[in-house]
Amino acid sequence: MSLDDLNDEITESYSELGDDLDIALDRETRNELALLETALEPEATDELVRRAVHMLFQSTVETGTLDFHLRSGYDVTYDEYLSGMTFEEMTGADNYPSMDDERRYQF
Repeated sequence: MSLDDLNDEITESYSELGDDLDIALDRETRNELALLETALEPEATDELVRRAVHMLFQSTVETGTLDFHLRSGYDVTYDEYLSGMTFEEMTGADNYPSMDDERRYQF
């Protein structure tokens, strides 16, 4: 897969999510969410879920887990995704002419 494939799948996932997201909570998650809601007193429970997604995303980026999964599935890193080009495209490594062994040392 490639950077273009990653962009296409992110765009598709984004559009499928829509504005509202209904999720099923297990007992442990429901208990933890209730405790956080009681202690932090947000205006709405949605705010806690938004914060949780931001925290998970940040820790995944900082630990390199996101890069590992992106490299495994799409052969790109998060930095390459943000810049819109691969490392090879940034450095010009993919623009070298092919090596002709017969003419390699001719001037």
